[in-house]
Amino acid sequence: MSTENKTHSPQQLAPRSAPQVKIAATYMRGGTSKGVFFNLTDLPQAAQVAGAARDSLLLRVIGSPDPYGKQTDGMGGATSSTSKTVILSKSTQENHDVDYLFGQVAIDKPFVDWSGNCGNLTAAVGSFAISNGLVDASRVPQNGIAVVRIWQANINKTIIAHVPMTNGEVQETGDFELDGVTFPAAEVLVEFMAPADADAAMFPTGNVVDELVLPQSIPEFSAKGVESVKATMINAGIPTIFVNAADIGYQGNELQDDINSDPQALAFFEMLRAHGAVKMGLVNHIDEAAARQHTPKIAFVSAPSDYTSSSGKAIASTDIDLQVRALSMGKLHHAMMGTAAVAIGTAAAVEGSLVNLAAGGTPRTQVVFGHPSGTLKVGAEATLADNNWQVNKASMSRSARVLMEGWVRIPGDSF
Repeated sequence: MSTENKTHSPQQLAPRSAPQVKIAATYMRGGTSKGVFFNLTDLPQAAQVAGAARDSLLLRVIGSPDPYGKQTDGMGGATSSTSKTVILSKSTQENHDVDYLFGQVAIDKPFVDWSGNCGNLTAAVGSFAISNGLVDASRVPQNGIAVVRIWQANINKTIIAHVPMTNGEVQETGDFELDGVTFPAAEVLVEFMAPADADAAMFPTGNVVDELVLPQSIPEFSAKGVESVKATMINAGIPTIFVNAADIGYQGNELQDDINSDPQALAFFEMLRAHGAVKMGLVNHIDEAAARQHTPKIAFVSAPSDYTSSSGKAIASTDIDLQVRALSMGKLHHAMMGTAAVAIGTAAAVEGSLVNLAAGGTPRTQVVFGHPSGTLKVGAEATLADNNWQVNKASMSRSARVLMEGWVRIPGDSF
């Protein structure tokens, strides 16, 4: 019995999918976050402007939306701290070096949130800008500290990064330790200039403390048995809602699993965040908050207590002024978002805020707070003028380094 050697003509083959395209990119850690950094001019033409093509490209780079929640087919790390993108370009603003645009990529949804900044990745912006020629060479010393003037394009704010230089190169290694990051690195001082929202009051309701009356018709609230809760709602660094841990049944020294393993707790915090977002005027209805996951943040505060951090490090109550736990993209953050740290420092400087009261209620220009991974110090100076609170600057030290550089590849039909 003969066997016929069958072949397929090109017409019989299935249509070939679009080949992959490669895009110059740098994978960087900044503070306790990681993200994919792009020079704007390296992006495909269609993605060099805001819109659907840019969002689709970034989603595919990160590996979202992923119903498995793992981002296995992309650069994301399946957490809010590692599902991030940054686009940088020479600044279009006077007296600035670089324009910085941040995109928080949802993990399980086809959504990129452009509503706020990432304070942690800000620490890496100056380093990338210098290394990629976005800062005029005359402004970069061979040795010493390069002062990089950053225009934060999401929120239209100025940030100053102090980047160490050695022999004409960015100094990334060093002995500065940052809780939430395993290895030491070089210290980068970051200053957030006038971090309060310029187009709105620092306290959008006009009050340092508000009483949020929670509708018991919402299951997440009725299940908790919480009818109302005091809240400090502030626009500084990033819109943030602070509540007292004790008012919602917590100690204030919880770690990630204590919250993230409890679906009812996560639903409660999300509904509380949405309710506060309406009160802050960020959305018109609680249902709209789901499309604005990056802002506002929700956090709970308490007076200091002894606890053991997620790394096993003992934190003594005498080491800190207060404790803060914050949620990002629906989950308790493993450390603290940089922009939320700005909000903490600013609120701590305002007498009578829940953050200030948790820290002892006295005037202060800096505060050390405990978070799940350890401690962090942030400074801010707030003043009251014409019954409006203002803050000139908030500052903190972070670190940053390049993890990988080269190209990312994505299918050419994905944007």
